[in-house]
Amino acid sequence: MSTITVTTWSLRQTSPADLRPAAEPGAGVRVVRAEVPSPEFSRFLYTAVGGDVRWTDRLGLGYEEWRALVSAPGVETWVAYEDGTPAGYAELAADGDGTVEIVYFGLLPAFRGRGIGGHLLTCAARRAWDLAGRWPGVSPTRTVWLHTCSKDGPHAMDNYLRRGFALFGTETAQEPEAAAPGPWPGAVAIPGTES
Repeated sequence: MSTITVTTWSLRQTSPADLRPAAEPGAGVRVVRAEVPSPEFSRFLYTAVGGDVRWTDRLGLGYEEWRALVSAPGVETWVAYEDGTPAGYAELAADGDGTVEIVYFGLLPAFRGRGIGGHLLTCAARRAWDLAGRWPGVSPTRTVWLHTCSKDGPHAMDNYLRRGFALFGTETAQEPEAAAPGPWPGAVAIPGTES
């Protein structure tokens, strides 16, 4: 199996004042919390958003493993909808010590480049700053962090930087080159977007 070099960048905010909000997108865009933890819905979002950028770390998980992840205390899933259709999501996880990670973040390919991502990231960061303290035993938030990598879309890093996240770590590693899983075979090619 061939390998690829993947660079992972870690970024953080250390104060709510670090957040630089994006402009609001069109009237048809809403960001809503998925109040009922759903392994099926979370896996759908994960494969639909991460398919073309080769998110594979959770693909081998079974139903109970997914259920445990998405229903753990301090974990929330926020979904961006455009006119009722899921456009992207953010999964947040508070660690109990004042740190909240934006574990997963992204948009389905057809919704990228339309201003939804900046708005969703703004909502996710605001919620991350508000998340800790709402769960028993979870300290007030002192840091909100996330990571992105060289496999992610070309605008991911720019979105994080424009929202006020600052780089604090870089790692490079060799990884097996995985096929783009997508939600179904061939799903990563959006008509009219092929290069």
